Amino acid sequence: MRAFAAAATAVAAPTPARLRLGLPFGPRAQRSGHCRPASSSRLLRVSCGATTMGDETSTSVPAQEQEPTVGAGSVKQQLSRLVISSLRTTVPEVEVEPMVEVSAKFADYQCNNAMGLWSKVKGSGTSFKNPNAIGQAIAKNLPSSDIIESTSVAGPGFVNITLSNSWVAKRIQDMLINGINTWAPILPVKKAVIDFSSPNIAKEMHVGHLRSTIIGDTLARMFEFSNVDVLRRNHVGDWGTQFGMLIEYLFEKFPNWQEIGSQAIGDLQVFYKASKHKFDNDPEFKERAQQGVVRLQGGEEKYREAWKKICDISRSEFDLVYKRLNVELEEKGESFYNPYIPQVLAELNSKGLIQESEGAQVIFIEGYQIPLIVVKRDGGFNYASTDLAALWYRLNVEKAEWIIYVTDVGQQQHFEMFFKAARMAGWLPDPKENKFPKTNHVGFGLVLGSDGKRFRTRSTEVVRLVELLDEAKSRSKSELLQRLTENGKIVDWTDEELEQTSEAVGYGAVKYADLKNNRLTNYTFSFEQMLSDKGNTAVYLQYAHARICSIIRKSNKDVEELKMSGAISLDHPDERVLGLYLIRFAEVVEEACTNLLPNVVCEYLYNLSEMFTKFYTNCQVVGSPEETSRLLLCQATAVVMRQCFQLLGITPVYKL
Repeated sequence: MRAFAAAATAVAAPTPARLRLGLPFGPRAQRSGHCRPASSSRLLRVSCGATTMGDETSTSVPAQEQEPTVGAGSVKQQLSRLVISSLRTTVPEVEVEPMVEVSAKFADYQCNNAMGLWSKVKGSGTSFKNPNAIGQAIAKNLPSSDIIESTSVAGPGFVNITLSNSWVAKRIQDMLINGINTWAPILPVKKAVIDFSSPNIAKEMHVGHLRSTIIGDTLARMFEFSNVDVLRRNHVGDWGTQFGMLIEYLFEKFPNWQEIGSQAIGDLQVFYKASKHKFDNDPEFKERAQQGVVRLQGGEEKYREAWKKICDISRSEFDLVYKRLNVELEEKGESFYNPYIPQVLAELNSKGLIQESEGAQVIFIEGYQIPLIVVKRDGGFNYASTDLAALWYRLNVEKAEWIIYVTDVGQQQHFEMFFKAARMAGWLPDPKENKFPKTNHVGFGLVLGSDGKRFRTRSTEVVRLVELLDEAKSRSKSELLQRLTENGKIVDWTDEELEQTSEAVGYGAVKYADLKNNRLTNYTFSFEQMLSDKGNTAVYLQYAHARICSIIRKSNKDVEELKMSGAISLDHPDERVLGLYLIRFAEVVEEACTNLLPNVVCEYLYNLSEMFTKFYTNCQVVGSPEETSRLLLCQATAVVMRQCFQLLGITPVYKL
């Protein structure tokens, strides 16, 4: 059989800095919460700065090569383009990337290139006497721009950059007029696959799947906001050995299952446990079940029909969770990639990568004592063979440039070996080469109970996600009713408003409690903490947003008219601090996407609410001479907060 071609020929690799800046480059310039079983299994719903774990880079599709539009991208990206121009003038003989960062003390931003440049040019006959002289030249050679108010050079050449108040104000007002999408960051890819959620057919979704679903959805939302075409893949476990067990049990217990339909199975979880008990205790049944897998995968119609019925019932169960979380996924489960496995393995074999070991076919990976098994002793395929086929498909058919797998950290080794095997095949270049597309394993820690152990019910069963989410909504509604009754405002709320607000606050609290943590760490699940209206919680942030909306309503001014006729000024120090933080939104999203860390957006959102509180405390809004400007700042803050909520999959509320 003809070996499949690997992905496109390598091109000159863009450097990480250029990728972050959206700059042109060239010659100059088991999934989710469960551990993966030996037999592959994952599931999918049909849709109507820090170092990530398991980072790997892959084949060579060039990223966005066009010059960015003037004024496009984050503030840091725009300043970096100015610094690039200055560096080319200052040290034309040296290839160097701009080093622009937010300044903590001395200015708004800072360029830190001088020290590095000095180490490259000293002793080469340069006219520069020291790093400070290089810094002075960088500052002098910055192109004229309405972005920069002033520059200064400190110490060994640090170039401090202060932004123009009028430019900051104009950028905010332009966003209000033209929409928050104009603040979308520029990422170096156009198409990404995000593989997340992925529960197993006929098994209960547990809190591990909750983490994968929430984190994966947020990453997808951030990439989509950044104008990346995201393929939301739910790689469901619909092809593993458990199906022989389930199907044979169905045939044995309900010979007329086709006539009575779904009622034959009833509660799928109970059905699964009963079939597993028989599988473990009845050798004859176990043998029939193992043969049933072969008959299913061989295409026998009776088995395929039963398989489809079980999958459909599972999907309807999973959909209850996805609907509550407002998450959409497109299903391409393990069965979808099964036809590609023989061809992919043939390619790997033709390259001398597959060897026989103890009756199985394996790939030996340098640095690992155990090999990557791609064909089991009985001739069956497994997780690794399915993942290799899926990766081949995503690279060659779907043409994805960034492929992201969201599962628990316990699966890190599987992905490291899997990615290295793909590199050995020539599909993925060395990660140090910074070529596209690239692949990442986005690992996450455990959800713990109050006892510090894995989160389970009192009967040690996994927690049903539908019940968990319903309890969050119920608790949220109870607290909301109590507060509204106590302050006499319950009469102002309709039943529909109570229901929608309780849902938004309850589900949002569960999501935010997960996302605000660095995903690599474990976190303790606590309804009391996540539903608190104090501290860094979604409830607190919802109150902050609702308060801003209330301020605008009480002004009796038409903000839509004000943003066209009024103007923003940043004369008060707290106005400027708020305005400057607002315009950093794009680079925060850029950082969260680059490092695949949703908590970066959570931190920004919480800090923004705190800055607004300080601004509102020290700057009278309604009735002040600066009312129009300050109402526009209120509106801008609300718009940015709502976009943060959207990225986190949280529905904002406008009154509480």
